[in-house]
Amino acid sequence: MAETLTPMMKQFYELKAKNPDAILLFRCGDFYETYDNDAQTASKVLGITLTRRNNKGQAASTEMAGFPYHALDTYLPRLIRAGYRVAICDQLEDPKLAKKLVKRGITELVTPGVAMADNVLNARENNFLAAVHFGAQAVGISLLDISTGEFLVAEGTTEYIDKLLAGFAPKEVLVQHGLKGRFEGLYGQKYFVFDLDDWAFTTQTANEKLTRHFQVRNLKGFGVDHLKDGVVAAGAIMCYLEITQHKHTSHITTLRRIEEDGYVRLDRFTTRNLELVAPMAEGGTPLLAVIDRTLTPMGARMLRRWLVFPLRSVQAIVARQDGVEHFFKHPDFRELCEMELPKIGDMERIVSKVAVARANPRELQQLRCALESTATLKYACDHADGCQAIAQVGSQLNPLAPLRDHIKATLCPDPPVLVNKGGVIAAGVSAELDELRHIQTSSKEFLLQIQQRESDATGIPSLKIGFNNVFGYYIEVRNTYKDKVPQEWVRKQTLAQAERYITQELKELEDKILGAEDRILDLEARLYANLVAEVSQHITPLQHTAAALSHLDCLQSLAAVARERHYVRPVVDDSLVIDIHEGRHPVIETLMPPGEEYVSNSVEL
Repeated sequence: MAETLTPMMKQFYELKAKNPDAILLFRCGDFYETYDNDAQTASKVLGITLTRRNNKGQAASTEMAGFPYHALDTYLPRLIRAGYRVAICDQLEDPKLAKKLVKRGITELVTPGVAMADNVLNARENNFLAAVHFGAQAVGISLLDISTGEFLVAEGTTEYIDKLLAGFAPKEVLVQHGLKGRFEGLYGQKYFVFDLDDWAFTTQTANEKLTRHFQVRNLKGFGVDHLKDGVVAAGAIMCYLEITQHKHTSHITTLRRIEEDGYVRLDRFTTRNLELVAPMAEGGTPLLAVIDRTLTPMGARMLRRWLVFPLRSVQAIVARQDGVEHFFKHPDFRELCEMELPKIGDMERIVSKVAVARANPRELQQLRCALESTATLKYACDHADGCQAIAQVGSQLNPLAPLRDHIKATLCPDPPVLVNKGGVIAAGVSAELDELRHIQTSSKEFLLQIQQRESDATGIPSLKIGFNNVFGYYIEVRNTYKDKVPQEWVRKQTLAQAERYITQELKELEDKILGAEDRILDLEARLYANLVAEVSQHITPLQHTAAALSHLDCLQSLAAVARERHYVRPVVDDSLVIDIHEGRHPVIETLMPPGEEYVSNSVEL
């Protein structure tokens, strides 16, 4: 059959063979096309027409389904949410310049666990990729949210790993080849599981991948070197990032151990039966929906984590309570947070996009706004009137004023999403860019000046300058006046009533005008890339600031729901007594029909 395939289809099958378990989106001109079984799947999942590609010989029966390349952001999320891995194959050269077959290659392998696009991700949830390693004495686990850079590691009994899987709810789990059945037997079939070759789950591979990534000799500095099986799982994640073409990982700056002693371990049955984050019945309301008053997406993600990993330390609980109480004692602080936090946006994920060079101009402008609000919030937290919990947040906020000012000076106030649309870089940043823009905007004025000058010089009143795609700008002279045309003008076209000429001056101006737009876009793209590179030098302080803002947002959220529902601050201590006065179930009370009063209950255990 290979002999009857067209060169392009042969190219497709070669790329498909390297990614047999992924749907291959094959860029062909202005379309992404799928073939054979992929086409059947895409047609069913995306609701697009299944047709056939007209090829020679046996390939004439190739089934095909495709969509316009600019609709990728619409269709890709549907495939990922349906649980499919998607290999994106792009044209690696300009088809106009290709002498034979256009060179193509896989530019990204998108899977449920390594998605970066906003339309694939849920803004209020983390998108964790997990790896589980079954060691001789323990089970290791590692979790990475590539959209935020958070990288975690732990190990323990199968029951402990079950609780971590339930709490973090990974969108994809990596296991060693042949162990998928064992994983599903222990932890159920609700996870999207992908198996990797044995070499990805070895101590040698893990140490090599992790030390190279973090540029360290060993992992002692992270406090995880004793978690042998957990580190192996972390190494498997790094292997998977390479396999899926995720090479830009500078935002993954640390590997953290999950502090198992600091939290109450909730298994998946407890989390489900208490309806903490998801209802058991369709249309139900979980506790998270009732208490979430966060004003940023990253705050919402942190609050979800707080809920499924309850604190065990009395000191840590009291510190959170102190922070919440500060919002009650200082209404002006509360109002400031309610005003500034919504301006922050998803700073955490924008920073990760900067690291992988995917942040668009509008997102960088959003980052600038976030840093401006950070400065205001830091000042308020630093003057927190003796509240240690809030002062601690303030100490972790870094407004990065020079970077903020640099972004402000470089970008237009309201830039487009796409760099290739132009209008991204502000005036005054580049003298060359300003000159090109002046040529572009003043071209009509220049042409009118030349037209008037030549008309006066030649005495041809009806002389006019026009443009066509064949020979560019020209001077048109009616036959009545053609004897007045200067000798240096070159005749290019004869019409029934007129002659068309070009001049050296017109050709030079034409080159400037027509070249200005392309040069403007090229220069803006380079200046923008430089700006992104500059921002990427500040990944770590930006991540720490985002985490502190998330913490502040969670405290604000708890204060808001307490104020709204008239909750009081409970006394938390190490005693064995639970004494609740006039207790109210937060979910049931919220769902009471209008006019029906909730009956509170007291309980002492």
